[in-house]
Amino acid sequence: MKLRDTLQFSFKTVTSYPIRSFLIILAMALGVTAVVVLTALGDGARRYVIHQFSSIGTNLIIVLPGRAETAGSFPGAAMGQTPRDLTLEDARWIGQLPQVRRYAPLNVGSAELAGASRLREVTVLGGTANILPIRHMELAQGSFLAHGSQHSAQIVLGAKLAEEFFPDGNAVGQRIRLADRRFIVSGILASQGETMGYNSDEIVIIPINHAQALFDTTSLFRILIEVRNRSDILSVKEAVRQALIQRHDGEEDVTIITQDAVLATFDRILRALTLGVAGIAAISLAVAGILVMNVMLVAVSQRTSEIGLLKALGAPASDIRRLFLAEAAWLSLTGAIFGLILGYLGSLLIRLAYPQLPAWPPVWASLAGIMVALTTGIIAGLLPAARAARLDPVKALSGK
Repeated sequence: MKLRDTLQFSFKTVTSYPIRSFLIILAMALGVTAVVVLTALGDGARRYVIHQFSSIGTNLIIVLPGRAETAGSFPGAAMGQTPRDLTLEDARWIGQLPQVRRYAPLNVGSAELAGASRLREVTVLGGTANILPIRHMELAQGSFLAHGSQHSAQIVLGAKLAEEFFPDGNAVGQRIRLADRRFIVSGILASQGETMGYNSDEIVIIPINHAQALFDTTSLFRILIEVRNRSDILSVKEAVRQALIQRHDGEEDVTIITQDAVLATFDRILRALTLGVAGIAAISLAVAGILVMNVMLVAVSQRTSEIGLLKALGAPASDIRRLFLAEAAWLSLTGAIFGLILGYLGSLLIRLAYPQLPAWPPVWASLAGIMVALTTGIIAGLLPAARAARLDPVKALSGK
């Protein structure tokens, strides 16, 4: 029997049992849909996290107080010791390194913002003018420490806060109270939305000296460093480490991380997560394959007369096997295609519901879903095909 005849005959057989074929196709489709949707979610989460980290700046080195040990904590904590503080002088020392383009000491806290008969809790960033370019923030109006000293009581409002407190749009130059201190609004941030878990439209930025006085601390939360050239990141990291060891009496009591290292770590974790959920979803394809095998084994017993007639007409056992394998291939391929369509539709619904999540199915997952479904279906059809090929033509014609 020619390949064309085998495919046509097996297709007619599949369409002659619509309910049975529909159930097998549905099982395969659901398995492929699960693979496509879950990998789209996993890969979308990976791209979202990488974009969020990239949006906070490029060529970044971050210095944190305290040494990160393998035990996960500062080793002197058990003896009541605390890590040495990072100070503004440490930041200025780092800023003198020739490979450093700019640096920004940073304090973070929360306080009550009051003005224009309104009151609400806000996140406060204490920094210098460099915080804006390092964090890729832009001002929609005004300026920040452009014409004043570090000690001037200026405040920059997030776009949403400016709209809430000054709906007439005349925020710049107005006075506002943060906790028990008064500030003059010097600028308004351009709207950026959420970045790294907080909404930049609902933050305020004040000079670092005022932040330290407000939070009653001399320690810095972080020091952000922007390197002149990306190729210098590792050398600058080592130079910063040596500079701080020298300043801290020979102790290495800070943690220095690079943006690239953080991105690479998250990328590896989320890629592994994507492969894991794809593997879990692929289990449903194995279940669908078992359904294919069970249904086709039943079909062999129901079609013994048909198989006997084909053998009586001279069809060899190989043709019988090919017919059953072709049926399994038709069912699996059709299920895989419908599953692919449903998977892309499901991914589209996720993107519509969560526009910030780029839940696009990876090409490799789509191709793998189709190939696994087709392979599973054909493998599941091997046993029924072999059983049909072994039937005795005389007994098969008699229906025994």
